[in-house]
Amino acid sequence: MINRDSMLSELYDELRAAAARMLRLDAPALTLQPTELVNEAVLKIVQLERMSWNDRQHFFATGARIMRQAMLDAVRSRGRLKRQSPTVFIEAGEHSPSIDVELLDAALVKLEDISPELAHIVELRFFVGLPVEQIAVVLEQSESTVKRRWQTARLWLASELGMGED
Repeated sequence: MINRDSMLSELYDELRAAAARMLRLDAPALTLQPTELVNEAVLKIVQLERMSWNDRQHFFATGARIMRQAMLDAVRSRGRLKRQSPTVFIEAGEHSPSIDVELLDAALVKLEDISPELAHIVELRFFVGLPVEQIAVVLEQSESTVKRRWQTARLWLASELGMGED
């Protein structure tokens, strides 16, 4: 078991970079800054006093999940304020199509029921913005394994979201 405070100190910059990638396209629409997003995640992690952290991967995954929820809360809050559903898009990479973040979240919830592992890869790719190589490091898997699983997840998402796969 690892120490929460030392892990927060070690991973804060990585979580902040993940938050910046997550908000790269939509920060103006959300009026949410990367530092705010990561600080909200840190506050929630600190509140998880009874949580035992297995390893770095577990800690980072929890931080990513909390930031995803915080971003979705901001999207929904913005929609309530304007009395309409906001259109906020994220990208997984330079050549990936933009996807409505709420539609992606709904699809991701379905994928978690089918394959939590594939859903985790999608979460790290879309919401955290990690490239396949970094996902392999976080998940402690080979790049080829992550590439295969990412391709499977992309095909499933394309089908679920009614998009053509590139």
